[in-house]
Amino acid sequence: MNMQEAAERADQILDDTFAAIKPAVHWTHGESTEGSCDVSRRRAVMTVISEERRGSFLGVVERYWKSQGYNQIGVNRNTESPAIYFQTPDEFNVRLLIGGNGQAFFEAATPCVEKSSVSPPTSKTVGPNYAGKPIPNPNVHSDFWSSGGPSSSPSGS
Repeated sequence: MNMQEAAERADQILDDTFAAIKPAVHWTHGESTEGSCDVSRRRAVMTVISEERRGSFLGVVERYWKSQGYNQIGVNRNTESPAIYFQTPDEFNVRLLIGGNGQAFFEAATPCVEKSSVSPPTSKTVGPNYAGKPIPNPNVHSDFWSSGGPSSSPSGS
């Protein structure tokens, strides 16, 4: 596998993860980076995820990743910036981090592979594409994810 193929696999992991999030969220591409033999793809969620729904959001993604056979390799239980870290069976590392203003950030990092050129991601964003520009704070309201009231957890299926 070369770096382009690995980047495409990372994009597919992220595409599949976002498809598993119900109700769906708006997102944009974050910065893609290339190392000497690896690639990282990033996405930022533009949907406002209320403090009351962050645990549900993390849970939906965690259950999906576990259902795909991913192994949990870390967790940050910090209430200000919780995060979960997993590794796929083919050794891609994936992360979900809740950052400032409740913005969720995803990253898929490839294992070391054969060096090659890498094209930008081709996945179509849900909402505006801020690639190459500063990503604003989350600004899309969701009746579910942005709500501050009690929730029944979504299934994530």
